[in-house]
Amino acid sequence: MQMLNLTRCLILAMTLFAIGARAATPSFEDFDRRAKAGERLVVVFFGASLTWSANATDPANTSYRARVADYLEQAYPQAHFKFRDAAIGGTGSQLGVFRLDRDVLRYKPDLVFLDFSANDDIYSDNPESLASYESLVRRIIQQAKCPLVQVIFPFGWNTKQGNTDGMKRRDAHIAIAKAYNTMVGDAIVLSIERVKNGEATVEKIWPNDLVHPGDFGYQLFADAAWAAFQQGVKEKAVCSAPEKMLYADTYMKQARVRISTLGPLPEGWTSGVPNLTAAWHDALMSRWLDDEVVASNRKKVKGADGKDKEETQAVARLKFNVKAKMLMLFGEETPSSCKYRVWIDGKVVTYTPWGAKEPIDFFDANATKFGGNRHHTMVIKTDLDPATEHLVEIEPMFDKEKDTKQELRLESVCVAGGDAMVSPGK
Repeated sequence: MQMLNLTRCLILAMTLFAIGARAATPSFEDFDRRAKAGERLVVVFFGASLTWSANATDPANTSYRARVADYLEQAYPQAHFKFRDAAIGGTGSQLGVFRLDRDVLRYKPDLVFLDFSANDDIYSDNPESLASYESLVRRIIQQAKCPLVQVIFPFGWNTKQGNTDGMKRRDAHIAIAKAYNTMVGDAIVLSIERVKNGEATVEKIWPNDLVHPGDFGYQLFADAAWAAFQQGVKEKAVCSAPEKMLYADTYMKQARVRISTLGPLPEGWTSGVPNLTAAWHDALMSRWLDDEVVASNRKKVKGADGKDKEETQAVARLKFNVKAKMLMLFGEETPSSCKYRVWIDGKVVTYTPWGAKEPIDFFDANATKFGGNRHHTMVIKTDLDPATEHLVEIEPMFDKEKDTKQELRLESVCVAGGDAMVSPGK
């Protein structure tokens, strides 16, 4: 009996130790201690194409992610690391808000490296995207309870500038870092310094285009990120969320609702799955979407000969209600995807695309210019009245001049602010 009780106590002690070990704090010192003790640790790299490391010769080994992973394994040979890539090229922090739960927090990270400074526009201090970015910092610290390194990566023209003048977002992200006591891996300053002292050239960092560097450039990015991590360990930094946010708290209340869960689909819409091919790897939507609803101008029917054939079909508007301040759609673009209109409370939504002079009344989901399938991320509205329930209608715009199959693929309705609720529409 005594042996049985001793065994039970030992199991209980081991269980409590395991729980305590996993209940990490947002402390770099704590991460350092646990890594030296040989614990199992999850590191997530969250961002866009610079995090994925487009133009690296072998992203699994020559990306900034891979270099930082190598540094961690060399510094902590006893630790058992699992590294997670959570990067979708061409996306910013607003979509990041609606990816955080699925692509980051569910892995229970022990350390996170956060990108998006470049894609949110380093020269802009737009309060909407600063609010979304700050919410990511705040939620990672509060919900994952792990230390955070904010990485600020440059494009080639940022380094060519030779200084950081006018880089309002860099300044704002550094201010957020100070408020939350996170570390900052500033590859903009590092690249400028190395070019000035002759250790690098812009052409060597960005040999192919001025957006995505090559292996040499990603090594530089990794050096900046690693230096920030080491600084956190040296300073025994503990990340913490201030009582009051620097920007609006809109994105602290958010929801990503899969359209397939909103009830029966309207005429011409069916449930489907993401494609298994993409224009580039980090745009492979089967990695980022759980399912899709698909509107198509064609349907399969049985011919008189018993064989499958396609015929034209009518497609109704997809309807749902939202009660929120911000509305975004997330899905997949293909070369067969069509344009579409969005109606809110009976009025068509208009917006002015980047670089355009006049507003338009449609959104384009076609991916032909990208040469393959990719994500479809579209901010529809950021100024909805959050106290009112709004009826939203999605109207596919099939080109009747084309005798081809056309489609619209959407996964989720993303809302933030107010109650952040989505419900079936009528």
